[in-house]
Amino acid sequence: MRPTSSPPRPLTGLATMLDADSGTSRSPHAAISGVAINSRDVQRGDLYVALPGSRAHGAAYSAEAMASGAVAVLTDREGRDEAVATGLPVLIVPDPRALLGQIASWVYGQPAHDIQILGVTGTSGKSTSTFMIEAGLRAAGHSAGLVGGVEIHAGDLRFEPRLTTPEAPELHGLFALMREVGVSAAVMEVSSHALALGRVDGVFYDVALFTNLSQDHLDFHKDFEDYFATKARLFQPELSRVGVTNIDDRYGRELLGLAKVPMTTFSALGDPEAQWRALDVRLGADGSAFRVVGPGGVEADVQISLPGPFNVANALGAVVTLVESGVPLQTAVHGVGSLTGVPGRMQRITGADDEFQAVVDYSHKPGAVESVLRSLRAVTAGTLTIVLGCGGDRDSGKRPIMGECAARLADVAIFTSDNPRSEDPLAILAAMMEGALRVPQHDRAHVIIEPDRAAAIGLAVARAGHGDMIVVAGKGHEQGQYVSGEVIPFDDREVVAEAIDARKESRKH
Repeated sequence: MRPTSSPPRPLTGLATMLDADSGTSRSPHAAISGVAINSRDVQRGDLYVALPGSRAHGAAYSAEAMASGAVAVLTDREGRDEAVATGLPVLIVPDPRALLGQIASWVYGQPAHDIQILGVTGTSGKSTSTFMIEAGLRAAGHSAGLVGGVEIHAGDLRFEPRLTTPEAPELHGLFALMREVGVSAAVMEVSSHALALGRVDGVFYDVALFTNLSQDHLDFHKDFEDYFATKARLFQPELSRVGVTNIDDRYGRELLGLAKVPMTTFSALGDPEAQWRALDVRLGADGSAFRVVGPGGVEADVQISLPGPFNVANALGAVVTLVESGVPLQTAVHGVGSLTGVPGRMQRITGADDEFQAVVDYSHKPGAVESVLRSLRAVTAGTLTIVLGCGGDRDSGKRPIMGECAARLADVAIFTSDNPRSEDPLAILAAMMEGALRVPQHDRAHVIIEPDRAAAIGLAVARAGHGDMIVVAGKGHEQGQYVSGEVIPFDDREVVAEAIDARKESRKH
């Protein structure tokens, strides 16, 4: 995700900008045209930034970086000797990671300054909101870009992401590519990891949107308040011009007291204190409709293809963000309404017979699971079944909460494996069951434990009856399952479709 050509920049200019020490007695003469922090990503003409790691220092891979075409190395004192051993020019700074955004922006000619960039942060709804905003930007005549955990778009180009928010060198290289292909406006997910680790350094957001906050990533943040404070960093003058916040969410309202930029408020529940409100909300199994009312009485009718009240909130936030960016209200409404779906987000699986419906959703956090189940309950005539697991090597505190939520709000909860990674899947399931048992027996869903995810999905489909709804939650758009250091091909959407076909075949005989 780089431009096809990038004008070389003098290493001496970078050394002067950073006030960096030379790692050798030689002058740092080299021309650099790209930046990489992984030796496997190095291309000819790159500056290799060797960072300290949890297992090894990146400088240990300096020779590999040079073999791939690196023309210089930037590292810290600890990595100096191994970098110098390559014979390449070396720059030394105290904390290379803290400078990555500044370095990458400079090397690529500050591409983020040439594109109108909109940012979306929060726990749930980031991906859907960014897809909606991108649709609105296209409706407004922009050649648009999108950066997120589902897909990356640069005009008509498509890429598969590695992280929700790319590392700074990859991000600025991507913006340089966007500039090269004529992108005029882009929207991106801004994760708490990205804000904490400086991945978005060197990027300024014309508008920043806050969706909501619920428990997640407490394996990374020291506590929930730290998680919130990290998200709130986006709403400071050095990172954004104006903010948009959802005051239906407790933390979205609290953000008003922390933000240091002008804030615009919205409410999908019609709160009269909000500047923008959703009124006359009509929910259906195939989508939702509402009237958006803004300052001065401006209003428009909105119709979206995505079901559920949380998608009303996503759509309203997207419309307000677009308006704040300069898109006319009617254009914003038309663009958001033109989006037919987001991969793995309340994605209906075709092929289900008239008896029942099946959807796949990425909900892998307590708040998201609750929102999905409450939304589907409103449009389910029969039994509501959820197939759910929890990821390994991630915030373990979510597991009993998610188990309790599923047992409280579904009729049938089938607990299964998600991405167990290095953990014992049965231990994860035990933690989920611990939460489920907190629900009184007379209010508790029928809970089934089936560790094999494909078998769990097959069981849900085989049991479905007239008017039933199945939601397979947790993995959404993902196409692999992480188990004991391996990635096994697995796509919930394909597995659900196969289970439906198998059900049909069995009923023929």
